[in-house]
Amino acid sequence: MAETEQGNVLRGLSDALAGAVETAGGSVVAIHARRRIPSSGVVWQEGLIVTASHTLEREEDITVTWPDGTSTPASIAGRDAGTDLAVVRPEGGSAVVAQQADADALRVGTLVLALGRPWDAGVTASLGVISAVGGEWRTWHGGRIDRRVRLDLAIHDGFSGGPLVGADARVLGINTSGLGRGAPMTVPASTVERVATELATRGRVRRGYLGLAMQPVILPPGLQERAEAAETGLLVLHVEPDGPAAAAGALIGDVIVAIGGRTVSDLRELAGALAADTIGQSMTVRALRGGEPVSLDVQIAERPGREV
Repeated sequence: MAETEQGNVLRGLSDALAGAVETAGGSVVAIHARRRIPSSGVVWQEGLIVTASHTLEREEDITVTWPDGTSTPASIAGRDAGTDLAVVRPEGGSAVVAQQADADALRVGTLVLALGRPWDAGVTASLGVISAVGGEWRTWHGGRIDRRVRLDLAIHDGFSGGPLVGADARVLGINTSGLGRGAPMTVPASTVERVATELATRGRVRRGYLGLAMQPVILPPGLQERAEAAETGLLVLHVEPDGPAAAAGALIGDVIVAIGGRTVSDLRELAGALAADTIGQSMTVRALRGGEPVSLDVQIAERPGREV
């Protein structure tokens, strides 16, 4: 390829990326809810901003700075630690509503831009690629993420809560460093849409609740066979006195190995078994007590309180 042609290709790519930043940046706001650098947010629907929950360090005295430089007060409509998403409702202000990309646009090797507005002066960008796309997964806090998306790009201070966009300026998801132990990850747009709708309606994401504090423990081969369990179970460390499991007779020292016919070997699998549709249902919890199998019929309750 001739030098002039190479220059034209690079110039065309550069112009396309700059155009994507300009277009998508019209939906990116700065959220002042912590000290020092503000976090970023995306106008997801009219009158509704989505951001990363871990960046909202205070519940009151929150302001939003819009792309035109004006600022307005805002309040938290709901937040979910499980998916690290939060919904903020501004009082006034306006910006372009973000355009969402289709789920099949998440492909390994796709050139993408992470956008943020960590300063009131303007939007900032980081260029990279999608390095991995996997299936559905559960976070340590029990959140269901539709697809595991990893990025090969830099998430700078203030970028969490901002969008991941493709060359067409459509939003692929919300970026955060709050799910992967500091590694940049993207919550796909399909998950954001589902969670944001529930947060805007209920203020929280509904999940089932046993009323137990547990930790994984390795089971000897003999106990695995006797209980039809995996290599690990969940050792009960604390039983909430008024919780569902206490009412069913759960005791400290029990080792939970299955719930509702599903083997559970860690807290993520347990969270997966306690989806919103289990609330109010009676589920059989299989456990080991003193090395002997026991069964408990637990009426699943809704996890109490507001997640922060």
